[in-house]
Amino acid sequence: MRKFYFCINFLPTNLLIHLIVKNHFKLLIIIALSVMTIYSCKPKQEIDKSNPFFGEFNTPFNVPPFEKIMAKHYMPAFEKGMADGRKEIEKIVKNRAEPTFANTIEALDRCNDLFITVRDVFYGQAEANTNDSLQAIEMEISPKISEYEDEKKLNPELFKRIKQVYEKRAESNLTPEQLFILENLYKEYVRLGANLSKEDQDSLKKINQKLSVLTVKYDQNVLAETNNYKLYVGKDDLKGLPESLVASAAEVAKAAGQEDKWAFTTQRPSIFPFIQYSPNRELRHEIFNAYINRGNNGNEYDNNKILAEIISLRAERAKLLGYKNHSDIVLEPRMAKEPENVFNLLNNLWEKAIPVAKKEVVEMQKIIDREGGKFKLEPSDWWYYAEKLRKQKYDLDEEELKPYFKLDNVREGAFTLASKLFGMTFSPMNDIPLPHPDAQAFEVKDADGSHLGVLYMDFFPRDSKRQGAWCLTYRIHKLAADQKIITPVVTTVFNFTPPAGNDPVLLTMEEVSTLFHEFGHALDALSNKNSYNQTYVAWDFVELPSQLMEHWVTEPEMLSIYAKHYKTGEPMPKELIDKIKNSSFFNQGFSNVEIYAASLLDMAYHTLEAPVKIDVQTFEKEYFTRLGLIPEIVSRYRSTYFTHITGGYDSGYYSYTWAAVLDNDAFEAFKEKGIFDKGTADSYRKNILQENGIMDPMQMYVNFRGHEPGIEPYLRNLGFL
Repeated sequence: MRKFYFCINFLPTNLLIHLIVKNHFKLLIIIALSVMTIYSCKPKQEIDKSNPFFGEFNTPFNVPPFEKIMAKHYMPAFEKGMADGRKEIEKIVKNRAEPTFANTIEALDRCNDLFITVRDVFYGQAEANTNDSLQAIEMEISPKISEYEDEKKLNPELFKRIKQVYEKRAESNLTPEQLFILENLYKEYVRLGANLSKEDQDSLKKINQKLSVLTVKYDQNVLAETNNYKLYVGKDDLKGLPESLVASAAEVAKAAGQEDKWAFTTQRPSIFPFIQYSPNRELRHEIFNAYINRGNNGNEYDNNKILAEIISLRAERAKLLGYKNHSDIVLEPRMAKEPENVFNLLNNLWEKAIPVAKKEVVEMQKIIDREGGKFKLEPSDWWYYAEKLRKQKYDLDEEELKPYFKLDNVREGAFTLASKLFGMTFSPMNDIPLPHPDAQAFEVKDADGSHLGVLYMDFFPRDSKRQGAWCLTYRIHKLAADQKIITPVVTTVFNFTPPAGNDPVLLTMEEVSTLFHEFGHALDALSNKNSYNQTYVAWDFVELPSQLMEHWVTEPEMLSIYAKHYKTGEPMPKELIDKIKNSSFFNQGFSNVEIYAASLLDMAYHTLEAPVKIDVQTFEKEYFTRLGLIPEIVSRYRSTYFTHITGGYDSGYYSYTWAAVLDNDAFEAFKEKGIFDKGTADSYRKNILQENGIMDPMQMYVNFRGHEPGIEPYLRNLGFL
């Protein structure tokens, strides 16, 4: 079972993307700018020593002192960080020595330490622990950061030096990593407008600043819409719902001052179990419509005009830069290279998935008719009748599985997998600052006992956290100027159903897959061996490490390790494991159609050519009609809450599917020699995890697999072959 959640990873794309991690995909777009760390650029003027950013952290492994950082500290630190960066860039530009990798590229890489530190901490907190103050800061700082980044990318003298180094790269005796960074950096500057005239650069800056504000506003609106809705019900409306869901709903209602009610929200852990198990069709319809209409209610949080302007500005920017459309810019450095290749893949898969989805509709409609229902299946009915169909065809009730998926056991199962594959160990840390009191901290060590990094895990929803699940870094692996190794600080963030009373947290199968997915991103960040702040991870490659980990979730050998009954400690019985395997093709038509629909909608918006003037609702409706989306299925993300495309996954949501081709082929390598085969794991870690971002992705894959990926394993595992 595949979980397609937006993930923020440690990648680098030098565009300040704004992490949608704000109550979920507010996309913590901090993926951003180039990924850099913490040192040098020491201030010369008097500074506020009470500001944690203006001194050494003096914490275990130099993690951010989260409990000491207050909202008032961010703006001064941002301002000083950018001021220091400007001074350092000026030094680079005024250097009369011949441009070299060391005095230009390396100097540029290491000059933004304070700014990078502040940025990474701020956006990490803005996504997972926001408040009114942080949201106000985000609106204020976003255009300033955009301006700052443009100053670098559009600095003619700086670009001149970069170009000179680039043109002499063949004779400069660079390492493979240095050459890869140089080539990508130069091309990035060109894509971002370095060759434009002064007039056109001024126009570009204005567009970038507008976009920086609009994307923040869009994401904040989605968070507000999500937090503002609650469905209150009485005791009679709890029929059929799992006890854990009922208990959680009681606590939500109590917190809202409605102790005699039960409250359900549009947070995924609340809405989807509700529409899966509630027999009350009217209530299912009500909460589902609230979910799919977030940002589309004609109120102060409406996103229709905001998204229309974002799409228009992106198209205008593409034209200004000499590209046909926004997607052409985005895809140029990625594995897909151009929109045609994305459309070819998605349309091919669409034609295979739609007939399967239509068959699923027929099967569920038969259940409705047999039960005397006088209605046609609607989108809000799908989860409820899919669950009935699952029980009918496979005798599998997902509630049967949850007792075997105690959160602590699943987490330890993921740790055990990393140990069996790579020799890593994970030790709880109690005396260390936490990004939120609910978070857990672990020291990660390699097989030889050496320190690899710190891993945070934050499991439960709150109003200050965006929906979904993601991984990001507060610090990446790099070498300091003195060649000292700087180890990563990584966090994985989730929105699992919180515990009720003294009951343990029991996960759904989907949530188990999500934990392993984000853990895969964490292993990627913890394993990387890059030397510099700057790396270049192809966005359509980045989901390979995460989605690959999902393959172990339902393997019998893996289930025997972590799937133990929370009361008895007994392993999951073979009959249940067999049911999981037998149902692996279940609902694949629906699951993939809704994903492909969202991916294609993203591409449709971003292949529009300037000038663009659209009505978002009309565009979405007409496009899905032409595509042939059946009325019983709604796109996984509709336009007004599609925070992926405002938080860094613009022309990029296809990446989950693109990476699925890779991860299914890659897992074949493990199945050929055993799913815990150490030789295969060592090759994967050496050729992919350690090199990710500093080598061409296809070359990395071929070095690991021995050949380019084929699509057959992916199609076979979907049941499409």
